[in-house]
Amino acid sequence: QVQVVESGGGLVQPGGSLRLSCTASMIHPIFSRNDVAWHRQAPGKQREAVAILYYGGATFYEDSVKGRFTISRDNVKKTVYLQMDNLKPEDTAVYYCNVPRGSGNWGQGTQVTVSS
Repeated sequence: QVQVVESGGGLVQPGGSLRLSCTASMIHPIFSRNDVAWHRQAPGKQREAVAILYYGGATFYEDSVKGRFTISRDNVKKTVYLQMDNLKPEDTAVYYCNVPRGSGNWGQGTQVTVSS
């Protein structure tokens, strides 16, 4: 069973930035050959994918975060990052990492609250 641990959430003012991290207990070759993703779930809403980083390097971003969020990975550290800039109140949610993408491996989530 792969363990996934997210960190980096917190309270930030609108326009601020946060960087989320997600570390998976996988061996490096397996981690590096899989797609990875960040999802979020706001209160009363369904969980949605906000950023995907495909094995080949292509990315997907949900429309509302394009130009503000950047997903990246460090295969040696087996860590996925989500750089979030120009945060808005509507970005408030619990953020989850899914590694490999489409698997049942989820972390406990990290709370991001954007409020003045």
